[in-house]
Amino acid sequence: MKKLILAASIMMAVYSCKKEEGAKKENATEASAEAPKSNNKIVTLSGGITEIVSALGHEKEIVATDVTSTYPETLKKTAENLGHVRSITIEPIMAVNPTLILASEKDINPELMGKIKSSGIKTEVFKQDYTVEGTKKLITDVAKAIGNTDYQKLTDKIDADLKQIQPIAKKPKVLFIYARGNMMMVAGKNTPMASLISIAGGENAVTDFEDFKPLTPEAVVKANPDVLFFFSTGLQGAGGNEGALKMPGVAQTNAGKNKKIIAMDGGLISGFGPRLGEAAVGLNKLLIENTK
Repeated sequence: MKKLILAASIMMAVYSCKKEEGAKKENATEASAEAPKSNNKIVTLSGGITEIVSALGHEKEIVATDVTSTYPETLKKTAENLGHVRSITIEPIMAVNPTLILASEKDINPELMGKIKSSGIKTEVFKQDYTVEGTKKLITDVAKAIGNTDYQKLTDKIDADLKQIQPIAKKPKVLFIYARGNMMMVAGKNTPMASLISIAGGENAVTDFEDFKPLTPEAVVKANPDVLFFFSTGLQGAGGNEGALKMPGVAQTNAGKNKKIIAMDGGLISGFGPRLGEAAVGLNKLLIENTK
């Protein structure tokens, strides 16, 4: 009888072990099915593209980025910083042995593009349209380039975030000033900043020129913005709010007279990637606060 009980105990123990082992294998299979499968070594040459690749679960595959790729911050420890995309040379790119290069058509310089093509490295260059639909398309295109089909969650999040934007009865005129060292530029029509301001419920203060142009007293006074808008680092470098109020022409504007100055993280508001909705909602709240 004791032998029978012992044998039964052994059999139960073996069965339990096998069941546990089977459960572990099943869980491991489920986990591996959820994780993106790729052996890519990716170089991303655009902040927005870097965010998309990371948000899709491929951050660990990024081996090098450009200077605009500031998010996620963990990349600072794991990926090589190649510098500004317009001054990057082919040598540091080749040094990280990439299998895939992802870049924005607007940013990459023709000379570098030619050398990348000659290198034979697989490269995808995307046209980035700074709109909501353009951002969704970029997400889709980048996802397909890295072999990931689970991108709908990113576009859905943008839509969900944008629903939080509150209407502003009288659209404030917003002047974005790019301040870096002694360089001061204002954003005209057809710029990422003009697009974001519009999405957030404001109106870009400059309507008579496109792209970015040097800040002049005449241009600032003519634009007469209700709100001045900066990158956080740019405003800090310009001497904070007090420094901004001393900029040429600012004192003669509504923004200067009422001391309406706002700033947000540069990577967040200029990337036009998965956090576009978040950026627009943040700006919308600041505009509402500064137009009361």
